[in-house]
Parts: sequence; C-alpha cells; structure tokens
Amino acid sequence: MEPGNTTQITEFYLLGLSEEPELQHIIFGIFFSMYLITVIGNLLIILATISDSHLHTPMYFFLSNLSFADICFSSTTVPNMLVNIQTQSKVITYAGCITQMDFFLLFAGLDIFLLTVMAYDRYVAICHPLKYTIIMNPQLCVLFILTAWIMSVLNSLLHSLMVSQLSFCTDLEIPHFFCELNQVVHLACSDTFLNEMVMYFTLGFVGGGTFSGILCSYSKIVSSIRRISSTQGKYKAFSTCVSHLSVVFLFYCTSMGVYLSSTASHSSYSSAAASVMYTVVTPMLNPFIYSLRNKDIKRGLKQLITRKQ
Repeated sequence: MEPGNTTQITEFYLLGLSEEPELQHIIFGIFFSMYLITVIGNLLIILATISDSHLHTPMYFFLSNLSFADICFSSTTVPNMLVNIQTQSKVITYAGCITQMDFFLLFAGLDIFLLTVMAYDRYVAICHPLKYTIIMNPQLCVLFILTAWIMSVLNSLLHSLMVSQLSFCTDLEIPHFFCELNQVVHLACSDTFLNEMVMYFTLGFVGGGTFSGILCSYSKIVSSIRRISSTQGKYKAFSTCVSHLSVVFLFYCTSMGVYLSSTASHSSYSSAAASVMYTVVTPMLNPFIYSLRNKDIKRGLKQLITRKQ
C-alpha cells in the first residue's frame, strides 16, 4: 500500500459480523450463549481433573491446560464483541487492538502446541505403554507446558511488535469482530512486505511444524494398533485417540481453511464468519468431545457435582 495521509491513530473500528441492526440482538444472544457454554464446560473439565485423583495423569494434565487455553482464547474476542453490540459501539482503541491481537495469537499458539504435546502423549501411551510413566514423568510434562507458553509468547510478541511499527492511514475499519492480524496489517499505509513474510513463515513453522508432529505421532500409533491381534484391543487403543483427533480436525481444518480462503477471496465478511468456527465453536465443543466418550471424565464430573451437593 502506498503511503498516504498518515496520522497518529488512537482507535480502530470493528465492523463485526453484520451491519444489519435487526441482526445484532440475535448475534448477541448466540455468542453470549456459546461463550457461557465454553467457559462453564471448560471450567468443569479443569475442576474435574483437579478434584479426581484418578485424573492426575499426563493426559488429563494436558487436557486441563487445553481447557484453560480455550477459555482464555474465547475471552480475548467474544466479551469485547458482546460489549460493542450492547453499547452499539464499534470502536476499539489502538492499544486495545494491539493487546487483543497479542493475546489472541498467544492462546491460539498455546492451543496448537498443546494439541501437539497431547498427540505425543498418546503416541507414548500406545506405542510404549510399559515405559509410559517413566517417559511422561511430571518434570517432562511441566517442561512441555513451559515450552508451549514460551513459544506462544515469543510468537505473539513478534507479530504485535512488528504491527506496532506500521503506519496507518484514515481507513481504520476492520471488517471483523476482533483485531485479526492479517486484517490489521492490510490496513497499513507503510510497507507490509516484512510483516507478511514473517506471518507466512510463522504460519508454516508453527502450524505446519506442529501438524507434521501430530501426523508423525499418529502414523506410528496406527502402525502400532495394526500389530495388535485382538479386535477389542485395537478398539480400546484407538478409542483413547478419538477425542484428540476430533479436536485436532476441528481446530486445524477450520483455522487453516480461513487463512487459505482469505488469500484466495477478498470477501472479508465471509472470512470473519468462518473465523467463528475456530475462535468460538471449537473451544465450546472441546469439553463435549472429551467428556461424551470418556468414562474417566464422566466419573470425575459426577464426583464433582455430587460433592457440590
């Protein structure tokens, strides 16, 4: 974009999912309900894994961290959107936009790294069951979580600092319901070549690298399951991976789909609507996916509810 009439900006305008006034109350109701389900569902998973000693295992330790990340992930975008609808305001301050973008990237990255760690956990559990407790010791589990946090923080800070160096013109309307990195960068008047290169590099490194790690883990899991002689044994081994595979499929397919389609299409509103899938819907569905087919989580939730009574 060519340099134009640049000023020291103080705010952006989030256009949301629709500019139709009659749809705002419907959108508010839907998103408020989904956010409430997300927070309550993931909070119950966290409380169940803490309160039930049977769930004090690496698998559920990572699951509780994923639930925490999902709550924070949704909380970076949805509450601000709900406030904007309720107050009929589309304004977000420049500092607020950069902060929202930073935390959004942080918890999105944390989700990705946690899903990769959970795939490795399933690989060790199925391919090396006798060595599972030795390999997945508490020190390694904590190290995985710390590494995931550090990598996510560094990634989000890199993008946020680079965006803060850009100059913006008078067109400050973001056709989205939150300050999405790609949308903000394309509003800049200054040269964005370096920003775009870093975006694509980190997308390939973080997204592609972690996805390759998940594929590698599951290729070895499938090979190990095929060597199990009994059908019941195969089913039992694979059933421990179904929930994780479902979450990986939801998160990666929706998020990658949004970013790939955004490069091919110029319809920003359709991109914003598609973003709802991985920013709101996926975190909301995760507790259901992990609890519906999981007897341990069901028992933990039942104990938690009966203890409250």
